[in-house]
Amino acid sequence: MMRRSVLSITLEVGGHHVVHTVEVRHGGESDSIVRAALYLDGALRLKSRLPARFPVEGGHIEVRISQGGMRRCHFVALDGTERQLVPHPKSAEGRRMRFARRHPTASAFIGAISVLMLTVGFFLGLLQAAEPISQVPQIAASIGSFESPVELPLWLNLCLGFGAAVGAIERALRMQYHWLLDSGAGT
Repeated sequence: MMRRSVLSITLEVGGHHVVHTVEVRHGGESDSIVRAALYLDGALRLKSRLPARFPVEGGHIEVRISQGGMRRCHFVALDGTERQLVPHPKSAEGRRMRFARRHPTASAFIGAISVLMLTVGFFLGLLQAAEPISQVPQIAASIGSFESPVELPLWLNLCLGFGAAVGAIERALRMQYHWLLDSGAGT
């Protein structure tokens, strides 16, 4: 469920409707390169490494992933308008979308917690990274050394790291991406 994303959009091609489906398999391939495949009415048409840009009738489909999962999967028309592809109901993204429709309050709460976990993880990571960097002699001589005001026990650091990872996955399932919060090396 988490290793595969399937999203679709129906576009008019030559006077009839064609279902364009993008499939992304996250990891598991022998060369560790994540690829996307484009299907038209169920028939494989194109494959590409990510990030991908598939030319289609009337525009193109852009596909990008982050470390947590899907980052972007949009149809961009020739006039510049964009439409997000819809996740398959049985995919992880589709299940998260269905949960959001059925339980909007709980979904919003979970979304807020994921943003909180990522924000806390980001700022604690900055504080913890600044201390050893400021101890480098050249840096300490020019700007001084920095001592982090926050000293957390290992178990709490691990819990916050786990929470940030779960938050990133939750945001990827909702296809939410922000360059600061989800700044892992995305493709």
